[in-house]
Amino acid sequence: MKTAVSIPDDLFVSAEKTAKKLGIPRSQLFAIALEEFIQNHSKEKITEKLNEVYAKNIDATDHSILNISVSTLRRSLKNDSW
Repeated sequence: MKTAVSIPDDLFVSAEKTAKKLGIPRSQLFAIALEEFIQNHSKEKITEKLNEVYAKNIDATDHSILNISVSTLRRSLKNDSW
């Protein structure tokens, strides 16, 4: 689908240089960038929702389990890009 957007001149120049460096059309660069942006914001929403769920009704016993779980999760995701 074709669309028109307005962006600052310096951003356009940077996009043009990046597309040439990568050997892809500028429109493909914009599509990739937009897709990554949307994915990153989607992941943030998921994290926010999980934080809300896990923050509710935690008693003292649950805290130690939660700490172990969070530590394990952090170690397993240490090298993840998100």
